[in-house]
Amino acid sequence: MTPRVATSDDLDAVVALDRVIFPDDAWPRDKFEDDLRSSFAHFLVVENEGTISGYAIAQHLPGNDVADIHNLAVVEAHRGEGLGAVLLDALVAWCESRHATAIMLEVRADNESAQSLYSSRGFQTIATRPGYYQPACVDALVMRREVTP
Repeated sequence: MTPRVATSDDLDAVVALDRVIFPDDAWPRDKFEDDLRSSFAHFLVVENEGTISGYAIAQHLPGNDVADIHNLAVVEAHRGEGLGAVLLDALVAWCESRHATAIMLEVRADNESAQSLYSSRGFQTIATRPGYYQPACVDALVMRREVTP
């Protein structure tokens, strides 16, 4: 499955998926709308048989050397199929194309599969944000990857 740039037609499905995947800390619809409209964000989806199976968003602001990965999620039925890696690689390529010198993200400390994916792509844990994910009060690991020219 190849990621494609999200459109406004994808928003209902992405918001619904986000609520299923992240029931305690799902993003509000307006955050997704903002990223969809932003020329500084890259919002991707992957589909399986016409249904969105995953999505990912990165942002790189002008004048900032560091890009941020905001979201990366794959529906449970399709985890382990490499969709997360495909989405992450596409975001990293986009960040590189915008000449970011580093990419940062936060990941739940209890999400070992996501941590493993990020580590496999060169991200390293640089800090912990205690109680970052609410209301569950789960720590976030801050991860960073340097971008090589």
